[in-house]
Amino acid sequence: MDRTVRTVEDLQDPAFFQNPYPTYAALRSASPVQKVPAGGGRSSYLVTGYTEARQAFTDPRLSKDTARFFAGKDTGRNLHPAVSRSMLATDPPQHTRLRSLVTKAFTPGAVRRLRPYIESLAGELLDQWAPGEQTDVIESLAVPLPVTVICQLLGVPEADRSSLRAWSNELFAAGQPERIDAASHAVAGYLADLVAAKRRVPDDNLLSDLIRARDGEDKLSEDELVSLAVLLLVAGHETTTNLIGNGLLAMLQEPDALRRIREHPVLADVAVDELLRLDSPVSMATFRFTTEAITLGGTDIPAGSPVVIAPGAANRDPARFVEPDRLDLDRDTKGHLAFGHGIHRCLGAPLARVEGEIAFRSVAERFPRLRLAVPSTELRWRHTRLMRGLESLPVLP
Repeated sequence: MDRTVRTVEDLQDPAFFQNPYPTYAALRSASPVQKVPAGGGRSSYLVTGYTEARQAFTDPRLSKDTARFFAGKDTGRNLHPAVSRSMLATDPPQHTRLRSLVTKAFTPGAVRRLRPYIESLAGELLDQWAPGEQTDVIESLAVPLPVTVICQLLGVPEADRSSLRAWSNELFAAGQPERIDAASHAVAGYLADLVAAKRRVPDDNLLSDLIRARDGEDKLSEDELVSLAVLLLVAGHETTTNLIGNGLLAMLQEPDALRRIREHPVLADVAVDELLRLDSPVSMATFRFTTEAITLGGTDIPAGSPVVIAPGAANRDPARFVEPDRLDLDRDTKGHLAFGHGIHRCLGAPLARVEGEIAFRSVAERFPRLRLAVPSTELRWRHTRLMRGLESLPVLP
């Protein structure tokens, strides 16, 4: 089938959101890097090959300083600066400084200390699953587990968490810039107010730690503080929500995988990497742009061109992974790009891995008869190119 991307609508087709992998494969087969339309008469270069994606993630000639890219340009957008100018949209040395302030909260040691809390929370959520009664994995486990953990870390009151989740979801509404912009102001406004409240009455949560860095050592501007809070909140659960949903679906379609984890719980840790590779929670990374002309994957890219790396495509490159469309818990997944690569690699990866591992192991052990409640063809995926995640996952425990 011809899946050449001729117009931006090809990347907004419902069929692409349901299953982007045939399109990715066709694009990669034609060229691992190629120019695609991006809407509004603009274009970008999409990277679908593994080798090329790994190279692009670390090439210093690819900048993430979007403020520099958009300087003097009328985008017609109204994104809140806390979203448009987050740490993800910076280069060293600014990126290095900002990242260093939050890295300690997500070290393997810090995450190990959180494990008992995460296990207890997962158990409480799964206690609500009644055998034989349909439940939605997304709403009953994949969302509340990581949302509760990151909100607990930041010190977000329980009553506000559902609103933050809804705004976060809106930030990824592909092709609907008005909704995205409105959500950016809602979430940034809320967190600016929360920062003010924490400043008046500090506690021992991460947000108060960042405020102390701002007020005590003047390492953070007020805008940077709010922006980091937004990034930690959104990135702290979106990837993990999709990992849990996508991963459980993959294993329900290969039930031997859940049986193996139930019989050998240590496999849950191995499964996380294979499930991340197979159906990457981040399908397309946030864009970069060339600061000078480069050649990538045999394609010449002029200076000032947007470049989008697709981990979802790269992780299914048959040149790197044999039979990439197949779930294989015995596969060597070393080097998968689901968390990115290089200086911008997801700093919350250790936390996401532990949350995914606990969720998969807990479900496998407690619900040996778990099955889909609807045919897989009836499942619907979120309408976003950036993230890859289900709207719902009905199961029968």
